[in-house]
Formats: sequence, structure tokens, C-alpha cells
Amino acid sequence: MKKLHKKIYVAAGYYTVSFGSGRKEFNPRKPMPAFETYLAETAKGTLSQVKNPDAFDEGVIANFMAGRFIKQGNLAGFLPNMVPCLKHKPCIRVEGACGSGGLGLATGIKAVLAEQAESVFVAGFEVQNTVKAVYGADILAGAGYHGGERKAGHAFFFPGVFSDRAGAYYQKHGAELARRGMAKWFEIAITNARKNKRAQEFHNAEKDLFALGMMPPNPKAFVEHLNFFDCSKVSDGAASLVIASEEGLARLGVSEHDAVEVAGFASAEGNITEKPYDLTDLDTTAAAGQRALQMAGLRHGDIGTLELHDCFTITGLLALESLGFADRGTAAQFVLDGHTATDGKLPTNSSGGLVGYGHPTGASGVRQLVDLQLQLTGKAENQAPIKKDHGLMISMGGNDRTVTCVIVKRA
Repeated sequence: MKKLHKKIYVAAGYYTVSFGSGRKEFNPRKPMPAFETYLAETAKGTLSQVKNPDAFDEGVIANFMAGRFIKQGNLAGFLPNMVPCLKHKPCIRVEGACGSGGLGLATGIKAVLAEQAESVFVAGFEVQNTVKAVYGADILAGAGYHGGERKAGHAFFFPGVFSDRAGAYYQKHGAELARRGMAKWFEIAITNARKNKRAQEFHNAEKDLFALGMMPPNPKAFVEHLNFFDCSKVSDGAASLVIASEEGLARLGVSEHDAVEVAGFASAEGNITEKPYDLTDLDTTAAAGQRALQMAGLRHGDIGTLELHDCFTITGLLALESLGFADRGTAAQFVLDGHTATDGKLPTNSSGGLVGYGHPTGASGVRQLVDLQLQLTGKAENQAPIKKDHGLMISMGGNDRTVTCVIVKRA
């Protein structure tokens, strides 16, 4: 794996509130913010951190299912509305299910590496509260093989898919410890979200979060091996940032002290028509993580903080093991021992993650990198005492099929 031949920076990150159930202002009986509102807010938030907003060369927008949730296509056409200088410049929409944001990041990085652009505006968004949750679950099922899996799948398709992964994990490593580890993941996620005013779970006032996470799954009402608290929520929101070379950063008028540098990145794709060979292994996540670490010339011990794609609590445990940050079968104890908490040895999802912040699918990957930028520049609302210079994020689409890993370091 070749190392980067030039410096690539990430700066000016911003994201909106993750809007949905759990927020005090959310009322499904009242009109909700339009997707244009989220796009305008995130663009304004990023541009406010740039001295010269006319210096962008390209634009990328990531989204999963706008065509079904809001009946809108041709999304690249909204980039010049968000960033006026992008009119008549190259703009593209990318899609990779829940990993769309990660693909947007990789697309922006590659544009700068290819020397077709010095600075790229990257945004991601999703609006999902336009339909009831059970109908939304069917829309999101498009992240799997619709023609081969959907008919026999659960009504709540992806909760069912990851319930099966949880069941396999219980069988291999023990259900009691796994359930406790998943409940602890939920507890830490909500604790972190309470310190992030834009998180969907910011207003969560439950006193005993661990007990809530330990509620037994009810297959008659939901799925067999997960409860509702194991799941990320239905969310609306957007995120954006700048990807730039040294020259691009200078043109934009952004200081390196406010940026982080890309140390390595990798995208990996699984075969969507094949079933996982091992339900307890995220092999595509592992491939992306391994290649990104190789590009960066780093080992696991060099990473000081993580932003993992915890669409479900079990996914967080599986990601820790598949990436090599915990041995097989030990992630639950690793979490129970507090290692992933903000003050732990490997702070993970200090933003709240997908379980705590929320999961506006097309925005999640971009939001994750924004949070790494904020953590490594010391500007995060829930700032972790990170003792190492590097952070790693995983953006995952579908059942571990479309994965992007990005590693950044303090500039």
C-alpha cells in the first residue's frame, strides 16, 4: 500500500442536530425541517470557518435514499446552492448505503491526490422521518440484496440482519457477557451524547442506562437478539467539511492548527449477493482498516481515538474485534472495563456515535470525520484526553459491504 504522496488536510467541520425521536423539539404531527434547511445550515457552518469561501474547486455530496425518502434526485445540483462558487465547477453525488458519507470522503481525498482539485467541499445528509419507521426499514433494506434477501427478511430488515449477527456472537462467546457489553456500549453512547448538544439523545434523562440496555429482547415485538436500545435511531441531519492540500488550505485561509492531516485511508467492498462467511466477523471492515493502517505506517497502539459505525451495539463490539483493537470474544469485557469511555485508554465515539448522536445515514461518515477533527484539535464538546496523535474512523454501508476507513493525525 503506497503512502500519500502529498499532505491532505481536513478542516472546517460542522454538523447539524440529529433530528428525530428523543429530541424535545421533535413532534411527528408537526411540519419538520426540509432537507434544504439542513443543507443550508451545514454549508453555513463550514463556510463560516473559511476566510475565502470562493476558493473551492469541487464539491461532493453523499446521500443514500433521497429518491425514496424525499423523492429528490440529481443531488449534486444542490451543491452550488450551498456553496455559490461551485456553480459551473465539478460536483458529484455518491451513494454507498449507510457508508455513503465515507465514500464522499474518499472521493474528495482522491480528487486532491489526483491534483484535479486543491480544495473540495464534502457534505452528506439524510432525511428519514418522512415515513413511519416500519416503512423506513423497508427503504433502508435497499442497502442489502433486495432481490435475494428482502422477501425472506425481517419486517425490520437490518435490525433482523444484525440480530442474527448478535445471536451468532452469543453462541460463540456467551450471551450473558455479550449482552452486558452491549448494554455498556449503550450506556457510554448516551452518556457521551448528553455532552453533545446536537446529539439526538442529548435530552435523554434516564437514570439507569445500563438497566435499560439490559432489557431482554422481545422477538414478538421486534427482533430475536436485540432490544430497541441496541439500535441507532431514525434521524434527519447533515454534515460537511473541507478536504484540501496545503495550497488549498492556504487559498481558503484556514490555519493548519485548525485542521487535521489524513495519514491513511482505504475503501473496501464486499459482494452484496453473498452471505457473510462468519456472522461474528466484519471482514470488509477488517480489510479497509488494515489497508488504511498500512498506508499510514501505523500500528493499533498508535491510535488514540475511534469513531466507529455503531448502527447497533453489537456492531460496535464486532468492529473492535474485526479491526484488531480487541481480541476475538473480548470486546464486551473491553467495553465493560471502561476502555472505550471518554476517559478510557481508547476513547470511542465520544460524540455519542450512531447510537447516541443519531444516524442520518448519508451524513454519518462525514459527521464521524468532523468529530475526529474536533477531538484532535481540542474543540470537541465532549473532549477526550487523547494522549496519541492519531484517530481512526469506519464508515460502513449495508451488512459490512461498503466500508471506508480514514485515519487522521494532529497537523
